[in-house]
Amino acid sequence: MSLYEKLGGANAIQSLVYIFYNKILLDDRINDFFRGTDMDKLIEKQKGFLSMVLGGPQLYTGKNLRDAHAPLLKIGLNDSHFDAVAEHLQATMVELGVGADDIATVMNIAESTRKDVLGR
Repeated sequence: MSLYEKLGGANAIQSLVYIFYNKILLDDRINDFFRGTDMDKLIEKQKGFLSMVLGGPQLYTGKNLRDAHAPLLKIGLNDSHFDAVAEHLQATMVELGVGADDIATVMNIAESTRKDVLGR
């Protein structure tokens, strides 16, 4: 069984993404990076991305992570911002009752994107 299925499939990913972005938009450490962003479009892309990396349907059609985040690097995106986003991802999974082992797996996947997100 894929992690996507284990977490509950499309409905669970949708809930996770909505709660996750609500947390991000309330966080003054990082919410400036999302000003002027079409959040509905971003939410759809994030649902597709998470679905793909967690072993579900390959629905992601956005840019690669390096290209997608390059404009944010120009306005100061750094490790502290990445850490804040990761913090919200983890908190969201805890809130949704995801098991510790599955949270650890998802967080390892998230951490594996750090270099691309930060253009390294």
